[in-house]
Order: sequence, then structure tokens, then C-alpha cells
Amino acid sequence: MRVGKRRELDPKGKPQIDAKTVGVGVKADRRPELVELEIKDIAYGGAGVGKAEGKVHFVPFTVPGERVLAEVYSDRKRFSEGSLVKVLDASPERIQPKCQYFGVCGGCAYQHMPYALQLRWKQAQVRSLFERIGGIPDAPVQEVVPSPLEWNYRNRIRLHVSEGRIGFFAKYGRSLVDIHRCEIANDALNLRLAALRKSPLRNGEVLLDERMDKRFFEQTNSAAAEQLVAIVSRLLVPGVPVLVDAYCGAGFFGHRLADRFSEVVGIESNRAAVAEAVRAAGPGERYVCGDVAAELSRVLDLHQEEGVVLLLDPPAAGLGHGVASLLGHRAVRQIMYVSCDPATQARDVRELLAKGYRLETVVPLDMFPQTADVEVIASIMPSC
Repeated sequence: MRVGKRRELDPKGKPQIDAKTVGVGVKADRRPELVELEIKDIAYGGAGVGKAEGKVHFVPFTVPGERVLAEVYSDRKRFSEGSLVKVLDASPERIQPKCQYFGVCGGCAYQHMPYALQLRWKQAQVRSLFERIGGIPDAPVQEVVPSPLEWNYRNRIRLHVSEGRIGFFAKYGRSLVDIHRCEIANDALNLRLAALRKSPLRNGEVLLDERMDKRFFEQTNSAAAEQLVAIVSRLLVPGVPVLVDAYCGAGFFGHRLADRFSEVVGIESNRAAVAEAVRAAGPGERYVCGDVAAELSRVLDLHQEEGVVLLLDPPAAGLGHGVASLLGHRAVRQIMYVSCDPATQARDVRELLAKGYRLETVVPLDMFPQTADVEVIASIMPSC
């Protein structure tokens, strides 16, 4: 139910989120609207879901089963988004966040929940996305594989500097949260952050990266990345001689899976990444720099008789139309689709099913503990 338009920002529950502090989009000449909700679900992205007067409300930093007071900052026809003002009845599963910035910083979403509960909700979210977007009821989504490290796992963080402050953008708006320590960054990065804070700072971005001057993407959780390779290796069908690694980056999968194939062909558009892949390539590995769709068409035509396993690890936006149009090629014996965005992955899998494929299994991996993100590996086979 709606409880009026008074400001009540003295919560006993955690976290407290103040609109003036974190930049909630409430106009200065408009009194905030408060709504009381019972949280029933957690949507992909991390926000709790409740209903009031027939409208769905999304409120981050909540736990299903809780009754909360939220401030509406974006009211649309079918749903609204709000910030947590007060936890009226807390879930017994709510815990104290480890990080002092949690609830204000825009990075983490789930520090107020035990890790096992985070994993259960991520599995449910992946299953829901494959049902709603992929059109796959009862999708074969396995339990989420946990990260070896729940904290201090990130090997790179991107910071912002403004007027002598350094940190991350707030959850709401574009204000900057001054950060002394990031609990999900590893100790080496936190030491570098501490050193930076003692130095003169120019406004702009600062990338702290264990790899120093590398100019291409690599996984941000090194220990979980090795689990990712192990999952892909376990799901590979035997007897296919060629691995085609599309969006291969610096050869992360190709190098590690080369002993399973007689030939590995990697395709990537980033020149620096391809140069690194070539430098570290072993026997039977070949890496090509170019447009992924154009190069993939040529490679599939070349190997249509012996067949290939096609490994797809695209950016969060998913497959472009040019790549998607090639996936009915007769050379493809299996598709291993790795994604950090299960929503776009589910969309692309739906297109693959329309081309005559079947979804064998979906394995989520928690590459990003404490956050709303999850890595997902899908094994997809031709129907005949």
C-alpha cells in the first residue's frame, strides 16, 4: 500500500539510502512518494520485487520475505523503481554487509545476503530469463558453481577521480563515492589504491589492473576463470577435431583447450588481443584478426566435412546478426555459448532453437560474488 508523501529517512534497517547523498532522481520541487511493500522475489539485476496497488516495484538491497518502505524515484506506467528507506520487518536471512560503502556504492548488490542465498537466487534468475526471453519452460539450468573466493577476487577495477576524490559512482545518479578500500578487489589492487590516495590525482578514470598495460579483455576473477574452462571442457562432445573460438580475445579458451583438438582457430577483432594470442600459441593453434562474422563464415566453410565445436564468448550485447545467421552451418557439431549476460544469451538461444538446435544444459558460474552478475555456459546441440 502507498503510505503518503512524507520523507522518513531514519531507518533502523540496513542499508540507509539518502536521496541527497546518492543522487536519487527526485526533483527538488517534488515531495518524495513513499510506498510500503512486501518483497516477493529478486529480479535479475539485484532489485527486490514487490507489488502495491497492482503495480510492480523494484527496490535494491532487499530480501524476499521482508516488509520495507521505499522511496519511488522512477514511476512508469507498469512498474516503478525505488530506493530502500527502511526495513520494517527484516528477513532472518539478512546479514550485515562487510563493506562500509554497501548500499551507496553502485558496485555490489548482494552483500546483505549469505553467499549460499546469493547463489540460489542467481540460479532462479537464470532459469527465469531462459523461460521468459528464451521461450524455454523448465530450462535445464544447473546449480550455480560458486566462486573459490567470495571476497577479494577481482584482479582489475576501474576508478573515477573528481576534485581529489577517488572511487566508484553511486548506486543512484552520477555522484562519486570516495573509496578507501574495495572488499571485492584483491589485496594487490587495494594496496595500489592506498598508494594512489596519497598521490596528486587528475580528474578522469584510473584503471588498476594486475596485467598493467594490457589493452584487451580478460576474466576479472582468476580462480573462477579456471573453473570456467573446466566446465566447458567437461561439456565438450568427443570426436570433433576442430575448435573454432569466436570472440577469442587473447586465446583464453584456445590455449587451455588445445589438447582436446587437432586444430584450434581463434577469431577476434582486437589487434592487441590477437597479437598476444599468437605470441602464446602452441602447435595447432591459429588466431585470426578481423570481423568475427566474415572470418567465421570462411572458417566454417573450410571445415564443413570434419565438423567443428563452435565456442562463442561474445560481449554482453550478445551475438550480432551476422554471426547469428551463420549458426545453422552444417560444420557446427556443438555450440558452447559463454556469456556474462544471460538475458542476451537467452535471446540468442531462442534463435538457435528456431534453427533446429536443442539446449542440452545451462551451467551458471558465479564469476562475480556479491554483485548481481553471473557467467553462464550453455551447451547447444544440433537436433539431428
